[in-house]
Order: sequence, then C-alpha cells, then structure tokens
Amino acid sequence: MATQTDIRNKYGAIARNVLDTGATACCDPAMRCCDPITKDLYGALETEGLPEKAVLASLGCGNPSALTELKAGETVLDLGSGGGIDVLLSAKRVGSAGKAYGLDMTDDMLTLARENQRQAGATNVEFLKGEIENIPLPDSSVDVIISNCVINLSADKSRVLKEAFRVLRPGGRFAVSDVLVRGEVPDAVRKSMLLWVGCIAGALEEADYRAKLKDAGFENVDFEPTRMYEIEDARVFLTEAGIAVDEIAPKVEGKFLSAFIRATKPAAPGGREPVASARNIV
Repeated sequence: MATQTDIRNKYGAIARNVLDTGATACCDPAMRCCDPITKDLYGALETEGLPEKAVLASLGCGNPSALTELKAGETVLDLGSGGGIDVLLSAKRVGSAGKAYGLDMTDDMLTLARENQRQAGATNVEFLKGEIENIPLPDSSVDVIISNCVINLSADKSRVLKEAFRVLRPGGRFAVSDVLVRGEVPDAVRKSMLLWVGCIAGALEEADYRAKLKDAGFENVDFEPTRMYEIEDARVFLTEAGIAVDEIAPKVEGKFLSAFIRATKPAAPGGREPVASARNIV
C-alpha cells in the first residue's frame, strides 16, 4: 500500500506537469493510470467553458458530479479534489447561493486548482488543504460529498467514511466514484491490477466497502458498476510484472471495476434539516 508521501509526490508531479507543459495528466504509460480508466468520463457540454488545465488534470474513474441531483443553494465537498474539475462542475449546479469545497493534501494540486478557479471566475468555490481522513470542516456542514477515485488511495478508509458521515448534515448524500474488487483474486495479480487501475491503489472488495459504510452510520447503500477493467487491457503491464496473463485471466474476469457508490446519512428526527447558506460554514 502506498504511503501518503508516495501519493503526494506522484500527484504533485502530475500537477506540475500540467501547469508547466499543459500536457494531459494521464497519457504517459509510465504513470500506469491511462485508458481505459480515465477516458470519456465527461461530456463536451459539461467541460465547455471550463479551464483547459482543469480538464487535462482529470485523474478519476468516474463523473461523481453526475451521481446525484445537486440543488441550488447546497454545499458540496469533493474529497481529493485534484485539479478541481468536479468542484467547478458542482459549483455550476449549486449556483451562487451554494458552495463547492475541494479538499486536497497536495500543494501543487491546490495551486493548479486555484488557478483553474481563477480562470473559471468561480466565486462560490474554496479549495482547502488537508487529508480526507481529517476533514477540516465542522460537523453537519455539507449537503453532498463527492469523490473521484480517491478513497481507494487511503490507508484508513474506515476513518474517511466516518469523517464523511460527520461533516454531512442529516439527510445528506454520499455520492462517489471509486474502484472496487469483486471476489477472491490471487494476491500478486490483485496488487498488479490495482496498481494499473488506480495508479497507486488499494481498492476494497465490494462487501467490505458496504460494511464500512454501514459501520460509519450510512444507510441506503447502493453500488452501480460503471466500467469493468479487462485483463487484456493490462496485458503489457502484467507481463512486465512477471504474471502469466493467459493462465490467470479466467480467475480475474469481471472482478476489477469502477462504480458509483451512493449512501445517505439518516435524516434528523422530524425531517431533514434545511439547506444552510454557505456563508455559515467556517
């Protein structure tokens, strides 16, 4: 499992590359995070008007801002916001009366995200420095939590989910894209496939993810597969890792995937709390 320093260094280098050269973040085979994971996640209408570098820096496995209906005036938090594409998309949906926060631990990504915010002219956006295991926001302060293929990177996913539950208001929604594993897979293959799929990943089994969400207090947990990662797509990478692809292919078919993961925080007794103004969150 990668350390936070590994992750910070890797994604810091990607952010600097985007800032310095304007290169797409994930088209370098050496990054091990290329297609089919990150391609075709956003439609042209969604990215229209966004800063080019926000689009270039997209490193996710889904489109979490499309997972749930965002209402005008709501407050959204993106865990591991990177270059800021999902924060900027969310900010459009919640409007000037709402607020979109991005949380990231990497200085270079925050620099990139804030530059993208400036170029987009987004005044209802704020990027925070911090770790997703220790969210720097008060209890019951956001309506929706999104994340794009980041929770799988954490070494303490239970802590992340409990923090997400803490900062959500009663009735709040958890709507993230993440990488999952279904069923048993040979250990060497699991590690290699997850390195390929998630850049530096430690994806959970679906049942384990579900259990952690429920343990954190969430209800209405739902998983919607969005993309299966076929072993043929990773043939070169696995061969370089010394794995006999033809021998193990039948054992891993359909077991690595990205998914939309949804859950809700139980409503307060007597009904859901009203949406609070973003200015009340400090």
